[in-house]
Amino acid sequence: MGVFVFLPLILPLTAWPVARLAEQHLHPRTATRLLTVLAVVLALCSTVCLALVMVVGTAQLPGNPLPDGWSDPEVRAAVPYDEVVGKAAIPALCAVVVACARTLRRHGRVRRRAHLALAGLRRTEVAVLPDAVPYAYALPPGGRRSGGVSWTGAGRGRVVVTTALLDRLRPAERRALFAHERAHLAARHDRFLLAVQLAARANPFLRPLRTAVAYTAERWADEEAARAIGSRRTVARAIGTAALVSRGTPLPTLAGLAAPGPVPRRVAALLDPAPAVHDWPPVFTAVGLAAWGAAAGTAVSAMSSANAAVTMVLILYAATPL
Repeated sequence: MGVFVFLPLILPLTAWPVARLAEQHLHPRTATRLLTVLAVVLALCSTVCLALVMVVGTAQLPGNPLPDGWSDPEVRAAVPYDEVVGKAAIPALCAVVVACARTLRRHGRVRRRAHLALAGLRRTEVAVLPDAVPYAYALPPGGRRSGGVSWTGAGRGRVVVTTALLDRLRPAERRALFAHERAHLAARHDRFLLAVQLAARANPFLRPLRTAVAYTAERWADEEAARAIGSRRTVARAIGTAALVSRGTPLPTLAGLAAPGPVPRRVAALLDPAPAVHDWPPVFTAVGLAAWGAAAGTAVSAMSSANAAVTMVLILYAATPL
């Protein structure tokens, strides 16, 4: 196993170049999907290897519940510097588990509260709240009352918008707002955002990918809204107006027209022609080379974690008395 067990912990660095270049040169739909897959795979690999190293550290602790054979010198020799990294991996993995659990709990709590707040309204696709605070976001389907009655009714999610925001938008901008939020719901952008949030909690080196996906998911919805209403300039005006008056979304994993981020870049992109759609960027370009570099780093991470897992299982099996 050797030092290869540590590679997945640092290989997310290979995805940093593509995280920035994908925002600028890829269609936002392609960029969102690519960066999310990279982030999830790299996070899983690094977590697996951290858990393997933790086994060695835990086996050395007195009174641990693991088999005595797991602390044998043969097992400890499989991980370099086992005295230090083996024990350091214990609090590190605990921190990862706690951070991911808190993210999931907060995500679920906010969504449940949002669904409950809409429970008394008509079950339509658009929920207009009489609120003096301007905001809007896409609320995905989910959550059930006792008795199995869905909070969202149709099961496709709802567009939540306040009267304060609608009053500040022109009719064409309102259509852009609704088209934008419907695009979030149709593509289930909340899943992409939650996945990269968890990945960044599992490995801090993946935070640039989280930031990039938060931007590309909004750009994806921008492009879908522009295509739906037939005016890129109207969507740009709606984004600018909403960003000036809105407080954003209640949670980073709930997408919205005025989500925090580089709004001027989104507006500038909408004032340019629509980006070309590519399933994979051209090879001999900066973004293409960065994408292949990130893919290679992800493949090496997957192979390293798989090799480390198989090796550790075989070693522990041999060290465990029958």
